[in-house]
Amino acid sequence: MIPLTDNHPTHHRPYLTYAFMAACIGFFGLQVISPLGFETIVEMYGLIPGYTVGDAVDPDALNAGWWGVLSSMFLHGSVTHLAGNMLFLFVFGDNIENALVRSAEPLGGRLRYLLFYGLGGAVAALGHAWLEPASLIPMIGASGAISAVLGGYLVLYPRQPITVALPYVGITELPAYVVLGSWFGYQLLYGIATDPADAGVAFWAHIFGFVAGVILILPLGGRKRPALWR
Repeated sequence: MIPLTDNHPTHHRPYLTYAFMAACIGFFGLQVISPLGFETIVEMYGLIPGYTVGDAVDPDALNAGWWGVLSSMFLHGSVTHLAGNMLFLFVFGDNIENALVRSAEPLGGRLRYLLFYGLGGAVAALGHAWLEPASLIPMIGASGAISAVLGGYLVLYPRQPITVALPYVGITELPAYVVLGSWFGYQLLYGIATDPADAGVAFWAHIFGFVAGVILILPLGGRKRPALWR
């Protein structure tokens, strides 16, 4: 199931959402052209659980501690990885940014969105690290923060129609609770069924991020909107 658009108008330009997308695309470009090599950049700036929450602490490593949590959110492992994340952020991120922005305080609203996105990504990364505290395999990607965006969207717009591409069906519309509920169920199923060390995908980072978004969106000022399902 691939989301294409949510058909939900916004009243404020999603500058931060565009900035997050530009940063991810820009950093991926640097990964590709860096003379250090793609994999070396991942190892230097990806989140390594053993450095972050485990005993394999290297104080001289660039990705030790909180820096690895931040830097890992802007790196990706492939064009497909990047494109998938940017599609979800493009479809859902503008509405979450818009929900946190007030006309009387646009800057304050964007700061709330920045905090929401950053906290969601941090919870996702640390949740993954907590489950694999001895792992030295770097984790990268904006998926954790974007998962928080999805969780926040489900709280605010559960019945919003989402245009999706479905295998064997084509282009159709489904309510957000079906689209995002199916996505979360998939993450949970594979998170339970696979060993985090062998999965190749940080399913539990997605789960932690999504739950963080559900919890954080209203305390940070997200406003519910009328249902638009028709």
